[in-house]
Amino acid sequence: MATVTFDKATRIYPGSDKPAVDALDIEIADGEFLVLVGPSGCGKSTSLRMLAGLEDVNGGAIRIGDRDVTHLPPKDRDIAMVFQNYALYPHMTVADNMGFALKIAGVPKAEIRQKVEEAAKILDLTQYLDRKPKALSGGQRQRVAMGRAIVREPQVFLMDEPLSNLDAKLRVSTRTQIASLQRRLGITTVYVTHDQVEALTMGDRVAVLKDGLLQQVDTPRNMYDRPANLFVAGFIGSPAMNLVEVPITDGGVKFGNSVVPVDRDALSATTDKTVTVGVRPEHFDVAGPDSDLGVAVTVNVVEELGSDAFVYGTAKVGSETKDLVVRVGGREVPEKGSTLHVVPRSGETHVFSTSTGARLSD
Repeated sequence: MATVTFDKATRIYPGSDKPAVDALDIEIADGEFLVLVGPSGCGKSTSLRMLAGLEDVNGGAIRIGDRDVTHLPPKDRDIAMVFQNYALYPHMTVADNMGFALKIAGVPKAEIRQKVEEAAKILDLTQYLDRKPKALSGGQRQRVAMGRAIVREPQVFLMDEPLSNLDAKLRVSTRTQIASLQRRLGITTVYVTHDQVEALTMGDRVAVLKDGLLQQVDTPRNMYDRPANLFVAGFIGSPAMNLVEVPITDGGVKFGNSVVPVDRDALSATTDKTVTVGVRPEHFDVAGPDSDLGVAVTVNVVEELGSDAFVYGTAKVGSETKDLVVRVGGREVPEKGSTLHVVPRSGETHVFSTSTGARLSD
């Protein structure tokens, strides 16, 4: 097994002035599951392909363990990649697909068969070893692609959106299988996805990229509780965090008709007259029907999920009309068109600089 280091790794595509990946600095521990996440075009797949040797590195370095692999060909890096489209050979059986890389490497047939059967057992593919890929479902094909990576016993697994071709239910079950499999094998894994729910549920740590720049790398819990800036705050979490620009006042910030207490040090760190306050949907308290505290939210849509519900509404905050999402109990669902008065829960707000987007609160 091995550590992986991106040391100010940069990729600039020919004909472009702007780096697709700009001075990426991440250290991935031995046996860690790191997820690269971000919107389309943020540089996450390029970062993975740089590590795989499929893209040139124009600046900085990439190391696997103590070896500088920046300019090594893919075959010399001791990595195995799982692609979005499975990349299986249609004319070969499952067993032949899984063992093909070992066959090319000149491994004896008996040893190949043993490793393929061990991997098939782990992935619950034993009964499909003699089938061709066309006779398998999408989820089974993805497991074959995983098996092909496992039999190589590489130092690093690279996975490029391996679940995006699966339906929603299969995606949930397969991501659980991949995460538990990785923990059992203990192989360092770098996983790319655009799905932040996938990122939070699978990764030991998550790295968020935007426009080729690393925004934050942290555990899923810390990233949810302490997003480093406005972009991460709005990207991580489903539904997304509510972000509202509010004026600074004595004792905190003015949120509608209420003053929400905010750490004095956070407010003294900015010269702006306003700050952007972030509130997760579950961190609003709903005031009584006769209350005029907080802001009045007009209910537009209610998503009922059984145990709870999400209220999507609009509220006038200062001179602006803002869309807000509020989580309520499943048995306290408001009528469409009604009005709720909501107040951010004390101690559960996030404060960001309106001008720079940086986090101000602890």
